[in-house]
Formats: sequence, structure tokens, C-alpha cells
Amino acid sequence: MVDFSQIRSLLIYALVISILLACMLGLSALTGLRRSLSHGGTSLSIPFESGIIPTGSAHLRLPVQYYLVAMFFVIFDVETAFLFAWAIVVTDVGWVGYSAALLFIFFLAVSLVYLWRAGGLDWGPLPRRLPETQSSMEHLS
Repeated sequence: MVDFSQIRSLLIYALVISILLACMLGLSALTGLRRSLSHGGTSLSIPFESGIIPTGSAHLRLPVQYYLVAMFFVIFDVETAFLFAWAIVVTDVGWVGYSAALLFIFFLAVSLVYLWRAGGLDWGPLPRRLPETQSSMEHLS
């Protein structure tokens, strides 16, 4: 059975947080601005940038490459976190840990080269290729 003296600090913490939360919600309800439609017009009732009338839809269609680059960033960022953790214990793991980290970096490099060659990192529009004419072929030879 748990003694009350063991969980007393946790209960005091929960009580203080509850009081603080109630105070913040109560003060915001008391001091918050409530405007009617007669004071600011209909533009204040629209949930958009503090009363500015919207000119179009707020939904943007982002290209797929945006999400691909975001996923690649997260993947390589997590792998960097693994390398930082390895750097902390590098003296404890010895040559086995060093070779494992080198293998890990090798796989990172191979995956980055694959993404690069597959075009996953191409952000901008594709360059236009002009059709070659007969006169330009004759000029080169």
C-alpha cells in the first residue's frame, strides 16, 4: 500500500497546476474582448487575420516535392541524432562501435546518392530542352 507521505508532493503539484489553470482560464474569460457585429462590421466575424477581409482561399496546394524534402529532412535529422549519441560513447564502444558507425555513415551516403540520382532532391522546375534542328547539327560538325 502506498503511504500518503510518498505521493504528497505529487498531489501538491497537481493542486497548484489546477489552481493556475483555473486562474488563467478565468482571467481570460473576464478580460477578453467581445465585439458585436455592430462595432466592427462583418469582417470581424470572419476567422482570418484580425479583421482583414480574405481575398481567396486559405488552402494551399503544395507540390509533392515539398513533402518529399520534408520527409528526407526528418529521416536524415534522426540519423544525425543517432550519430550524436554515438559520439558521446565513442570511447566506450571501441573499434566495434567505430566500425558500426562507419557502416551506418556508409549506408547514409548510399541512400543520399540514391535519392539524388533518382531525382528526389530536385526542387525546381525541370529545365526545358530545346529540340535540335538540322542546322545546329551541321554547325557542330
